[in-house]
Amino acid sequence: QVQLVESGGGLVQAGGSLRLSCAASGFAFGDYAMGWFRQAPGKERELVAAISWIHYNTYYSDSVKGRFTISRDNAEKTVSLQMNSLKPEDTAVYSCAVDSRPLRRILTTSTTEFDYWGQGTQVTVSS
Repeated sequence: QVQLVESGGGLVQAGGSLRLSCAASGFAFGDYAMGWFRQAPGKERELVAAISWIHYNTYYSDSVKGRFTISRDNAEKTVSLQMNSLKPEDTAVYSCAVDSRPLRRILTTSTTEFDYWGQGTQVTVSS
């Protein structure tokens, strides 16, 4: 079965950096786009970054563009999120997820098109 295990969260001061990783198993990782989402208390889940299965096209939400970088390693079946210049408003539970369709021609940026969530990792940014 599909398994996604996130790691790398923690407590960091504003301006600091963290690197999140997501280890995937149970599906043909190389055929699927992957996304990183976050959800803060009382707020809706937000797609912050996504990466396609081919050509490694990327998407970033306006709130993280220029600060976060998504990458993937198909051989290791991992997707990572490098987060720099962190702000208190970045505080949330971060989860990775799999595109619901394999081999999609265009990278989807719709929250509803992602499936199979990990358990999430907490990121807390202090001011």
